[in-house]
Amino acid sequence: MAYAHPDTSRSRDDLFDRIFHPQSVAVIGVSSRGGGFGSGILDSLEAIGFEGRLYAVNARGGRYKGRKLYESVLEIPDEVDFAVIAVPAELVPEVLEECRVKGVLASEILSSGFSETGTDEGKRLEERIAAISRTGIRVIGPNCFGVYCPKSGLTLLPGPDLSRQSGEVAFLSQSGGMAIDLANIGTWLGLRFSKVVSYGNGVDLRETELLDYLGSDPQTRVVGMYIEGVRDARAFLDVLTKVSAVKPVVVLKGGLSDAGARMVASHTGSLGGSRVLWEAALRQAGAVVVDDIWDLAYTLLAFSMLPLRDYRGVCVAGGGGALGVSAGDAAEREGLTLPAFDETVSDRILACLPRPGSSARNPVDAANPFVGPDAFDHVFRIAATDDRIDMHLLIQLLHHYRPLARSMGVSLLEMVPYRELARVLAAVRDDTGKPVVLVMPDYRQGTDSIDIGELIRHARQAFVEHGLPVFPDLSNALRATSRVSGYVRMLRARTSRP
Repeated sequence: MAYAHPDTSRSRDDLFDRIFHPQSVAVIGVSSRGGGFGSGILDSLEAIGFEGRLYAVNARGGRYKGRKLYESVLEIPDEVDFAVIAVPAELVPEVLEECRVKGVLASEILSSGFSETGTDEGKRLEERIAAISRTGIRVIGPNCFGVYCPKSGLTLLPGPDLSRQSGEVAFLSQSGGMAIDLANIGTWLGLRFSKVVSYGNGVDLRETELLDYLGSDPQTRVVGMYIEGVRDARAFLDVLTKVSAVKPVVVLKGGLSDAGARMVASHTGSLGGSRVLWEAALRQAGAVVVDDIWDLAYTLLAFSMLPLRDYRGVCVAGGGGALGVSAGDAAEREGLTLPAFDETVSDRILACLPRPGSSARNPVDAANPFVGPDAFDHVFRIAATDDRIDMHLLIQLLHHYRPLARSMGVSLLEMVPYRELARVLAAVRDDTGKPVVLVMPDYRQGTDSIDIGELIRHARQAFVEHGLPVFPDLSNALRATSRVSGYVRMLRARTSRP
């Protein structure tokens, strides 16, 4: 789908490349005393290591942390690709017009006080912004947290310590809070982003055009979205249908309850809508629909780390019979199975496990939580010979190591061989072609168990570095895997239609 805009001298992809990878950024609204959104985003851009030129603007001039404050963007002696506007709402139109005259390609407006207020004045100010944007400058916002692009060093407000490691996950969010929360979750969960955009009220650039761009963006393999309302539902669903045919689009739709719809109206000035109609329309267009931010995060993790396949049979291994029972029940709820191994495979697996107490029909109960990496190496390699097994899932109850570590006088981090386990499981995945997923519950979260939380965090980091997704419980892991399968089946069904 094409979008008309006065800037016809640049291709769409070139324009977006300059937005996400600007050579120069002007931050307008930096106080010489510090504080406020302008100073905060300037500090964040410096802290994260933005690689282009930075300029600061304040109508009164002066200096901020030794940096010159230009009284207007028009005074900046060099070209400016991108502007960050953080001034009071009533000043935004004038500042945006100066940016247009300067030749700035695009801007993000962090300021609030527009249509989301429900006031006539707020609506008039937003209409003026929209009118200026139509004369040759693209606008993200207002009432947003802006753009995060790890490769260039653009960051959201307030995001000075987000990861600079790029990945293949993009996220479009009408909510600034949702954008920064998912970006923060991603730093430890293992989500690596290509681009994140908080577009707020979306006076110009918003869900449909941004999604259309990401559909052809070579740096993006999976797209996540949080939307409260859309400007043109038919156009959005058309683009969603097109993009979901080439890459997964995971959507969290806000404002589907009465209370949620009221909050949406005061948050971004949008309309929520009917749950039944929206969810049906999104699924019809090929989107993967999720329920909340954690569901969104775990689903994006699965899509970013698991090959796109139709997963059906799962081999589950770990310590604890009850967990195996839970795995069978949870798998069935998600349309997955735990195929029972035949006697030959079961006996071979059992020979790798401690006796007595172990069982090896699937789930594989290793009888105690101290079974080492070599044993699971053998377990999963043998299980992979069963053609009904599409992936492996290992449950690790790391808190059981603490009494043993204390009795031996060593730290938990020294006791648990998580680095070797990560190496072994990555080799199993690579050699067998069948993915491995980790489940690491944290059942002890009191102040007396901080060392257990530290161990789980270090172990997760080791697994993630080897491309192994880690989930906090079975339900999260199996639901996210099932969503990958559902997407693949949707694609298959599309191609089989006459």
